[in-house]
Amino acid sequence: MNFFQPERREGRGFDGPQVEVEKGSLILDRIEVTVGAVAHGGHCVARYGEPPGQVVFVRHALPGERVIAEVTEEHPGYLRADAVSILEPSPDRVPPPCPFAHAGGCGGCDLQHVAPPAQLEWKAAVVREQLARLAGLPDFPVRVEPLPGGPLGWRTRIRYAVDAAGRPGLLKHRSHEVVPVDRCRIAHPSIQSLPVLSQTWSVDAVEVVARAGVVAPGVSVVERAVGREWTLPAGAFWQVHPSAADTLAGAVLDLLDPSPGESAWDLYGGAGLFAAALATRLGPSAPITLVESAPPAVAAARANLGDLTGLRIVPAKVEVALRRRLRGPVDLVVLDPPRTGAKAAVSRAVMAARPRAVAYVACDPAAFARDVRTFREGGWQLAALRAYDLFPMTHHVECVALLLP
Repeated sequence: MNFFQPERREGRGFDGPQVEVEKGSLILDRIEVTVGAVAHGGHCVARYGEPPGQVVFVRHALPGERVIAEVTEEHPGYLRADAVSILEPSPDRVPPPCPFAHAGGCGGCDLQHVAPPAQLEWKAAVVREQLARLAGLPDFPVRVEPLPGGPLGWRTRIRYAVDAAGRPGLLKHRSHEVVPVDRCRIAHPSIQSLPVLSQTWSVDAVEVVARAGVVAPGVSVVERAVGREWTLPAGAFWQVHPSAADTLAGAVLDLLDPSPGESAWDLYGGAGLFAAALATRLGPSAPITLVESAPPAVAAARANLGDLTGLRIVPAKVEVALRRRLRGPVDLVVLDPPRTGAKAAVSRAVMAARPRAVAYVACDPAAFARDVRTFREGGWQLAALRAYDLFPMTHHVECVALLLP
């Protein structure tokens, strides 16, 4: 992390001395700014200094607020800062339910100061902005839907970091520093009830799963989704919100509307959630190809989907499988890439397979918007979009999109 380390020179400022940076720009330890629009990443955009002013990405703030912000990082062209004093609060500001959700505290829940309905609009605004700026789709309608259960007590998997003294906790924002906490408010109640945080540990991290408690390497856990029971290695990827897997699978089926006789690809398929969902419509002998590169996920798919006689599992990176092992045409494609997105080569290869429809499951709005632009350049359209608040109290949002040629 690039914290300020310049020589200080005293002067008039807001709650702190001025700092002169060697390259000549004058900034302050603490600056007063009026906060502008939300931006991707859990912060709002402000400007400091004479117009047009230097861009400042401010956490723990809300649009329209006037705040004192403490500068934490300097980068070419912009600053990062935390709002440490609210001079004019937004009507959407609420007291955070967690005492560690503040500047310098746990870095996980960056929207605890935002009323839950405003959190939904915050995330919708971010998706709209990314689609406008990166995909060339201004004013595309976006509404973020909440999941059952409320904004607290939903997270079924937690990884507590452990500091040098053996104390478990959660990491500070953009840091490896461990913040000791009494409990995590977004953790599932069965996790909060465990005495994990009151002990010291001789490991680097403690993995906790709601259904299994503290888990060791090699331990399996049981999850339920799309009418199935899944036995998975504790370290294999699975959605952390109890309603997420069924919600996303349901959205994929609604948007693709599969019909018996069609074929499908499940790319970045993991343990096979979407392949299993597709099989409920296409039938157990339908030609479905699942592509996944992570060995634990591949093993889980083979162990849990043995009844799907038409399923073909390809243990490879998606870009390699599309280049060497998959042949179109195919009727339906599910794209569920990592946070970096599918990227142009994969997107173009999918279009070249001539599916009638693609369901794109996105965990990062910017990467998603860049891929939508690639599809649009290939003559496709973003026909529908659903967005879900799978991660309340954080800036993260999940989207399921329908792309059509």
